[in-house]
Amino acid sequence: MIKVEIPKEFSLLCKIDEDDIPAYIRKLITLELFREGKISIGKASEIAGLSVWEMMSLLKEKKIPLNYSVKDFEKDMKLVKEALE
Repeated sequence: MIKVEIPKEFSLLCKIDEDDIPAYIRKLITLELFREGKISIGKASEIAGLSVWEMMSLLKEKKIPLNYSVKDFEKDMKLVKEALE
C-alpha cells in the first residue's frame, strides 16, 4: 500500500468527507488510467471497488469514452471466470 499525505482542505475543495478521500482518489486515478488505455474496464472496476455497470455509469458521467475492444472483453471474461472459481 502506498501512503500519500493530503492537505485537510482537499476534502473541503472536493466537498467530500475526510473518510471518503481514499475511495475518491482511487476512483480518480482509475478513471485516468482507463482514459489513457492503461487498464481495461474490468480492471478499472476492480481497482475502484465498483461493478462493471457502475464503472460504465461513472465513465459516462465523466464523459470518458468507452473504448471497449474484443481484447478488453476477453480480459474481462477471464476476470469473471477467475472470480467465479
